[in-house]
Amino acid sequence: MSLGTKVRLARLFSHPSGNLFGGAVDHFVGYGDVRKGGLADLPGALARVMVGKPDYVSIQPGTARHLWPQYAGKACLVIQAGCFTPDDRISELIATPEDAVRAGADALAVAIPVRGATEGKYIRWLTDSVNAAARYGMPVVAHIYPRDFTDGAKIVFTPDEIAYAARIGYESGVDVIKIGYTGDFESFRETVRTCPVPVVIAGGPKTDTLLGALHQTADAIRAGARGAVVGRNLWGH
Repeated sequence: MSLGTKVRLARLFSHPSGNLFGGAVDHFVGYGDVRKGGLADLPGALARVMVGKPDYVSIQPGTARHLWPQYAGKACLVIQAGCFTPDDRISELIATPEDAVRAGADALAVAIPVRGATEGKYIRWLTDSVNAAARYGMPVVAHIYPRDFTDGAKIVFTPDEIAYAARIGYESGVDVIKIGYTGDFESFRETVRTCPVPVVIAGGPKTDTLLGALHQTADAIRAGARGAVVGRNLWGH
């Protein structure tokens, strides 16, 4: 690991606990109707996230260009490179490590789905990004989402699939892995225990209450997760 990568990772995990809390506002328009939900007012959603003083914010490059200047220095900036829908209707890489460097970012995030006929393409996204990022000392945070095609295409959080997602992440050489919480303490603890890189949890499906999201995060940290990077369970309540 290069000095640059170590320095940037230290910024991400600079909280005295050694863990991190990140806000994700990188849910692009392909997710659905932009007039609905917590991101209908994207500038307002980012402002609400920043009130909580997150350690970092994951955001798409164009959005960062327009909205991040006023928050520069107030949290680490992580540029999201991956855009996809579970059914592959949209699947594009929209940023490179070089783009992240130019933006002054502390890391590059790459969101990918796994399972299905297109899995290999997404793993190539990830490994190519890791190799390119190494030239700049830029950490890569993998956001990995297993899919099930039994009834359409949907993201799943079963223990076996989450363990598989973590394995894809560290075999691809990433520096941090963001995966969903299984809802099962023991299975998640085993996944984290056998993973040689830091694991943080995704917010996952929106919980009924903010308290429910907090309980989920606390369980994951007790199981060994190094924090959480949360989207709809943060700005959606």
